[in-house]
Amino acid sequence: MRVFFMALFFSLCSFTTYKATDKKDLLNEVELFRLNEHVSEVKSFIASNHKYNTKIAFLVDMKIKSGRNRFFVYDLENDQIIDQGLVAHGSGSETKIKGDILQFSNVPESNCTSLGKYSVEKSYKGVFGKAFRLAGLDESNNNAMKRAIVLHHYKEVPYDEQGYYIINSHGCPMVNEVFFKRLEKIIDSSNSKIMLSVYY
Repeated sequence: MRVFFMALFFSLCSFTTYKATDKKDLLNEVELFRLNEHVSEVKSFIASNHKYNTKIAFLVDMKIKSGRNRFFVYDLENDQIIDQGLVAHGSGSETKIKGDILQFSNVPESNCTSLGKYSVEKSYKGVFGKAFRLAGLDESNNNAMKRAIVLHHYKEVPYDEQGYYIINSHGCPMVNEVFFKRLEKIIDSSNSKIMLSVYY
């Protein structure tokens, strides 16, 4: 695991000036409560499923507007967010109240984001370049493979936070290219599968 954390450190240094920040500095009280709740769920799941990384997890809070950082790289040992970035949600998740109230679905062709725990699987090269397959571990997202829901980057996703909503995906967690490179290094450096929890 020492090699993993060295790789993580150098990957963060190489691509950003982002510093490890206490989660209280990033989130309001309600967002912090949701984060803590889902961190506890991830830790509990990992404790009984030893094939998953016990050091690092990814968490995505879909209650946070898409123009704000809501994809968090979380240090499970030290209980802190060590990186963050923007992430798109599915176009099918939009309602009449754009960006404020979202809907979610596990149905193929819905273009919706699916909530739940995912296992980050092997990478492949697709239309957006390198991407990571996601295996849905809950009833709410168990069609992820069938729906081709993957973690990928897209050039139209901004790097910095915005005062407006960002582009939508077809249901995939879609991030900025620079942020993706940091996630890629973490995933590729891990000897065990990384958990991704998408919640609302």
